[in-house]
Amino acid sequence: MTRLPRRRPDHPYLDHPSPIPFAHRGGAADGLENTATAFRRAAEAGYRYFETDVHTTADGRLVAFHDATLDRVTDARGRIARLPWSEVRRARVAGREPLPLFEELLEEFPQARWNVDLKVESALAPLVSLIRRTGAWDRVCVGSFTEGRVARARRAAGGRLATSYGVRGVVALRLRSYGVPAALRAGAVAAQVPETQGGVRVVDRRFVREAHARGLQVHVWTVNDPRRMTALLDLGVDGIMTDHLGTLRTVLTDRGAWA
Repeated sequence: MTRLPRRRPDHPYLDHPSPIPFAHRGGAADGLENTATAFRRAAEAGYRYFETDVHTTADGRLVAFHDATLDRVTDARGRIARLPWSEVRRARVAGREPLPLFEELLEEFPQARWNVDLKVESALAPLVSLIRRTGAWDRVCVGSFTEGRVARARRAAGGRLATSYGVRGVVALRLRSYGVPAALRAGAVAAQVPETQGGVRVVDRRFVREAHARGLQVHVWTVNDPRRMTALLDLGVDGIMTDHLGTLRTVLTDRGAWA
């Protein structure tokens, strides 16, 4: 099968010699998602691109956590935005692992690159401030379902910040792949998308070709089936986010694409 050409990355964040393997929430399959332990295991497995999410506590601390509440995966309850860090820090994922601050993760994994889902508006300013203070411009790509939120983050940070498209940008890119005029925000480096949404296919050869023609990478989430990984790689996608770290590593190794 003929593979679509890859363009050289326009941002240092994307400087990787092969399709990028992302450890989704550090590798969520073992139930310790978004914990320092999960990210340590991912690093030991050879991953250097990590996906995470950020929320803010009532006193403005930036927590790496997916849900708005602690209820689903920890032994505590309540909305993170309504609790001070002194309470949130006592929660334990799977009853044993604490929630990390994103600043702690940046410090512990200095070689890692982070794909950060900006879950709430209140996290925007603290995240941009942290990236600026730590000089982590080449290590962080910011995304969100809300296109306006990502655009505001980029305006606040300036052109050095890598961002992906939100839902509105992805829809516009999908329309353009069919030849339908649609406005796209300037400055994004990637389209990060599910393979399908609501039974509608998002990622196909046409979509990948349109993204590549605009100098954008295509990163697909969250893919755990090796057959789907292989099919997406055959389409020419530039990155896959997975909960199953060993599975993606095996698929890429078998293709000679594990860096």
